[in-house]
Amino acid sequence: MKKIFIPALLVASSMLVGCQSAYYNAMEKVGYHKRDIMIERIESAQDAQADAKEQFASALEEYQALITIEDRSLEQQYKALNREYEHSKEAAEAVTDRIESVESVSEALFKEWQEELELYSNAELKAQSAAKMRDTKVKYQGLMSAMRRAESSMTPVLSKMQDQVLFLKHNLNAQAIASLKGELVAIEANVAKLIDEMETSIAESQEFINDLKDS
Repeated sequence: MKKIFIPALLVASSMLVGCQSAYYNAMEKVGYHKRDIMIERIESAQDAQADAKEQFASALEEYQALITIEDRSLEQQYKALNREYEHSKEAAEAVTDRIESVESVSEALFKEWQEELELYSNAELKAQSAAKMRDTKVKYQGLMSAMRRAESSMTPVLSKMQDQVLFLKHNLNAQAIASLKGELVAIEANVAKLIDEMETSIAESQEFINDLKDS
């Protein structure tokens, strides 16, 4: 008999939304509004991106050392590269989690803002608030595009690192190490792009935060 899991997923999703709403309501009662939470989560995403940038730079250094330093055993070289790969994967996952947390509170914020527009009795104030919301949404969309570009820039680096780790795992010999040199240029280019995208995203995040605080 074919099982249908959609109702269970919908229940879980509803519970999650309910928990988030309860959290936002509780925070607002102590004077901590969605905008404050949004700023805090963007700052947290900034930290995760900065950590990821440093981690991938460290992984590149390890890769470079792998094919140039000969005073370590092949087993040591493999373990060192695998360790950097695992740390890089964790850093990438942290970036994704933080971006999703920003999206979650932002959706709630804009939904609330839209609903509260209908509460205005003063048409001029309502129009000003609506214009501010549209402007904030445009800037937010630019921010999320920058964050997602930074996030996606990690994928090709992780993919190549995984390939090298798997290859070394089953080919621990000098010839295998030598064959990895051909990938160095591509990995260096990917990491350089990653660092550039992370720095751009962090800068855009700070600009968005400053705009929110000034409004």
